[in-house]
Amino acid sequence: MSAWMGLLGVVVQLELRQRVRSVAWYVLLGVVGLVTGAVILVLFLGLGSTPQDIGGLVFSTVLFLVLLVAMLVTPALCGAAINGEREAGTLAATQLTQVTATQLVLGKLLAAWIASLGFLLVTVPFLLVAMALGGLRPEVVVVGVVILVLEIGVTAAIGVGLSGLLRTPVFSIVTTYLAIAVLGLGSLIAFGIGALVVQETREVPSLYYESTDDGATTTCVVDGTYEVSQPRTDLIWWTLAANPFVVMADAIPPSFGSYGQPDDVFSGISLLVRQAQQAPTWPGDCEDEEALYGAPYSPTDTTDEVYASSVPSWFVGLGVHLLLAGGLVAGAIARTRAPARHLAPGSRIA
Repeated sequence: MSAWMGLLGVVVQLELRQRVRSVAWYVLLGVVGLVTGAVILVLFLGLGSTPQDIGGLVFSTVLFLVLLVAMLVTPALCGAAINGEREAGTLAATQLTQVTATQLVLGKLLAAWIASLGFLLVTVPFLLVAMALGGLRPEVVVVGVVILVLEIGVTAAIGVGLSGLLRTPVFSIVTTYLAIAVLGLGSLIAFGIGALVVQETREVPSLYYESTDDGATTTCVVDGTYEVSQPRTDLIWWTLAANPFVVMADAIPPSFGSYGQPDDVFSGISLLVRQAQQAPTWPGDCEDEEALYGAPYSPTDTTDEVYASSVPSWFVGLGVHLLLAGGLVAGAIARTRAPARHLAPGSRIA
C-alpha cells in the first residue's frame, strides 16, 4: 500500500511542480486576493458603519467568491489534464512506468484540487478578519470551509474526468465549463422556468366583509368564486438542490432572530430553499381560519415549522455532485488504461 501511495504522490508532485513554475499561476492568485480585498472594502464603505453581523457578511462573501472563482478557473486548469498529454504524445512515457491508470488519474485530480485550494489560501487573511469582527458561530466557519473544499474537489473531478473521457482538450474544457454552468446558473434557470410552467389553478371563494352601521360586528360574505394560480415549487425544488451555492448555504446550521428573520446570508438562502419545498396554501371560505392566506406557505408557519416539514437540500445536492464526480473519474480511469480495448477513430493509443 505504501508503494502504491508513493507512486500516487510522485504524480501529484510532478503536476504541482508544473503549476508552481508558471508565473501566470501566481498572477492569478494575486488577482483573486486583490479582487476579494476590493469587494470587502466596498462592503465596509457601503454599510457606512460596522454592524454586529459584519463578520458573518464578510465571511459569507469570501466563501461565495472563492467558490465562484474556483468554478470559473478550475476547468481551465484541469480540463485537458489527460487528453492534453495524449494529444502531445507525452502520456505514453508515463504509461510505460509502473504508474497505473488509477494512480495517474487520481494524481492529476489531487494536484488540480490542491492547486485550486490556493484560491482559498490567499483569502485566509480576510477570513481571519471576519472572525475577528465577531458575529460568527464556530459551526459556520467549520462547515462552510469543509463544504467549500468539497465543492472545489467536485469541480476538479469533473474537469479531470471529462479530460479522460473526451478526445480533444478544447472540447473537454468547453464541456467542463458547460457542466459547471448547468450546476450553477442552469439550476436557477431551471427552477425559474419550472415555477412558470408547473402551476396549479383552483376556484376559490371571493370574500368580503359587511359591518353593521355602528361597526360593532363584522360578517363574512361569500360573493362567487374566482381562479387563483400558484407555482408548485414543492415539485421542482430539487433543481435548486444541485446548485453549489445552495449546497453550501443549506449545509451550514441556520440561525434566526426572535422574529424568525435570518441572521446571516447562509440562513437566508437556506430558508428560501426550504420554503420552496412547501406546498401552496389556498384561500378558504368564511369558516376557514386561513381565509385570507394565499402565500406559497402560510404566514403562521414559523421557521422551525418550515424546517421540520422539509428535507435538507444540501444532502441531496452534495450527493448528486459526488456521484457525478465519481462517475466521471471512474470513466476516465477506464479510458486511460493501457492497452486500451476501444478508442475512437483517429485517437492516439497513448
